[in-house]
Parts: sequence; C-alpha cells; structure tokens
Amino acid sequence: MVMTAGDVLEVLDLLASAGIEAWVDGGWGVDALLGTETREHDDLDLAVPISGVGTVREALGSAGFATLRDWLPTALAMGDQGGREVDVHPLTPTPDGGGDQAQLHGPPFHYPPPTGGIVGGRAVRCVPAEAQLRAHLGYPPTSKDRHDLKLLSERFGLPLPAPYE
Repeated sequence: MVMTAGDVLEVLDLLASAGIEAWVDGGWGVDALLGTETREHDDLDLAVPISGVGTVREALGSAGFATLRDWLPTALAMGDQGGREVDVHPLTPTPDGGGDQAQLHGPPFHYPPPTGGIVGGRAVRCVPAEAQLRAHLGYPPTSKDRHDLKLLSERFGLPLPAPYE
C-alpha cells in the first residue's frame, strides 16, 4: 500500500500526542526537504529517540499497527492491516542535537540535528539532506534511490555519491 501525506501527518500526530517528536527520514524525508511529494511511498521512515521506542510501539499498536520486523536497537518496522508501514530508526542523542543509530554491522550512523521540511502543506522535522545522501550508501541503489538523490543534489547543490553519478 502507499503511504500518503495524510498518513504521514496522522502518524506524526499520533506520536506527538504520545510525547514523541519524530524526524521524517527516507523517501518521505526527501520529499519533506523538497517541500513537495515527488513520488509514491511504500512506507514512512522515522527517526525517534531510543528512549521512546516503547512509547512508539504502544502508540502505533493502539492505532492497529503490529510488529513486522524487530531489529532493535537498529530498527523496528510496524504495519497495519491496510498495508501501511512505519520503519522506526532509534537514535541515541548526541551533544550536537542529533543522534546515533546503531547498525547491524559497523559503527553507528550519525544523524545531525533535524531540519525543517513540509509534508502535506505542514511543517515537519526531518533528517537533513547531507545525512540523507550518506544513508543511501553501502548498498546497490534502486531507481527510487536514484530519483531521490538526484533531486536532493539538484536542490541543495550537493555532489552525488559515486554510485549515483
């Protein structure tokens, strides 16, 4: 199923009401940075404080989401019966206002402090463009990855990483 802008805002509102300020990441994070939806999205990636993962699980569970993949402390994926999926990226806060995400292999991935973006006409917190570029390295790019990084590179004047040139 497709995650719409309305779905994104619904999930963000649900988490905010539970005291969790999530950062939009992944494909929706790219579109948030661009301020417009550029393609369909299969899921919603969110960066959240690791201390809030239990609250996130409870809040999403109360809205009909169940655990699809539990790779904690690296990631948690939850989906509902309608096919909507939320991928949670737990972050350990860092002194710069960002956070580190544990990785299955290798050192943690550092997220700088969040920046602002727009989803469905509303301001949201999202992962900055430079971190989005770094997050797309280390695996073979898909056509969606190429689409997203090309747009980020053009909008923010950032060089494309080698596999995307």
